[in-house]
Amino acid sequence: MHNMRISFHLGVHETDDDQLVRSLLKNSKVLLAENVAVPGPGRYRPIVNQVLEKLKGERASPDTQDVLLEQILEADDTERLVLSSPYFLSNHPGALRAGRLYPRSGAATRALANLFPDNEVEFFFAVRNPATFVPALHMRLQKAPFAEYTARIDPDSLVWSDMVRDIRAANPEAPITIWCNEDTPLIWPEVMHSVTGLAADVQLMGGFDILSRIIAKEGIKRIRSYLAAHPPANEEQRRRVLAAFLDKYALEDEVEEELDLPGWTPELIDHLTAVYDDDMVEISRIDGVRVITA
Repeated sequence: MHNMRISFHLGVHETDDDQLVRSLLKNSKVLLAENVAVPGPGRYRPIVNQVLEKLKGERASPDTQDVLLEQILEADDTERLVLSSPYFLSNHPGALRAGRLYPRSGAATRALANLFPDNEVEFFFAVRNPATFVPALHMRLQKAPFAEYTARIDPDSLVWSDMVRDIRAANPEAPITIWCNEDTPLIWPEVMHSVTGLAADVQLMGGFDILSRIIAKEGIKRIRSYLAAHPPANEEQRRRVLAAFLDKYALEDEVEEELDLPGWTPELIDHLTAVYDDDMVEISRIDGVRVITA
């Protein structure tokens, strides 16, 4: 049962909407053949929460770990297990506290790793431009008026790199893979391969799942036939093709986010976006972190 790798996909909130799990589950035969387990969330989210509650961050005993794996896994020869939940890090209110993104992420990821102390764990998550992430969180919470919700935010300190360093410090052995939610239409196949640990040449279905939300149906059809007729030599070439079609067939209202919020001025949005871009460069320099870029 031991020496399995565990991929924790941590969201973040308002990025994925369980699409990763849905895309991966289209490939159950391939995954089974490759000894990768992607159980449906209903199979593990409740029990993982119970055990986390019970352990309070401490390491699971071998018995607890085995009971947990027995509940979650169907096959004995699993080499990689993929577990996904935007609530692994925190609930929605915990995503932004005192002007910081996921201030409890170090402790939360350590607790997750401690569920499976005999196995190697990796963390995966998407980040999102705070200019749209904060409004999306507020939309979800609707607790205080927006101006009040954002009152204590310093745009320059609203950075993901702090959170990434917290996770690294709490789990120095665990690799982290990150991507920008804004890039997912173009990099989705690579995200799917990365989380499952599968080689790039293993064909997976669902690679257009995100792209097809923002491109007209006609465009997706044309992309498929174009790629079939001109197989790209590498990932970079494939993305260039997608980007060209995206320019031509993008559904305008899906791509442009209109933000009309008190205090959230165009200048502030530009500033947050610039900070975000710099922050991604900063993150790519952190030891043990891989950024999937478009």
